[in-house]
Amino acid sequence: MTHLHESFDVEGPVQAEVFVVWLHDGRLESTGPCGSGPWMLEVGASEHPVDVVGRIVRGAIGEPILVHSTSWRRDRDAVILSFVVVIDGSLVGSMESTAITRIDLARSGATAAPASIASAQVVEHGLRHLAWLVQDDPVVAAELSDAWADALADYVPEPFRALG
Repeated sequence: MTHLHESFDVEGPVQAEVFVVWLHDGRLESTGPCGSGPWMLEVGASEHPVDVVGRIVRGAIGEPILVHSTSWRRDRDAVILSFVVVIDGSLVGSMESTAITRIDLARSGATAAPASIASAQVVEHGLRHLAWLVQDDPVVAAELSDAWADALADYVPEPFRALG
C-alpha cells in the first residue's frame, strides 16, 4: 500500500516547444530560427525549462521581452512544455515570419486529453493566456506595451468568452 506521505522519483524526457511572437504593424506574427512553426528544445534533467528557453533564445535571436510557459501536453515520447516568447521586431531580421490567425482551441474530455492538438491551437491558447496575464499580472503588464495589450484585446481569455 502506498502512503500519501511517501515520495516518488519521476524521470523522463522534457522538451520545450517555443513559439516566438512579435508585433508587426499592430498584428501578431510568429517567427523563429525554425520559421514560423514551433522551435523544439531539449531540457536536461537538471535544467529549469524557463532558463533553457531564455538562454537559447538569447543566443540565437537576442534578448526576449517575455518568456512564459503557457501549457503542457504529452507527445513525442516526452512531456512538452509550450512557451510563448515575445521579442522586439528589431530581432526578426531575415527569419521567416507569418501572421497568426485565430483558431478554435483543442478541447479535452472531462478526464482525457484532446485526441489531437495542432500547433496553431497551442499558439491560440498561449495568446489567450497572455491576454489574461497582461490584465492580471503586473510583471507581464509592465513588460508588454500598450500596443501589445491592444493586439491581445481580441484574445478574450477563457472562461470569459462564454460570458461575453
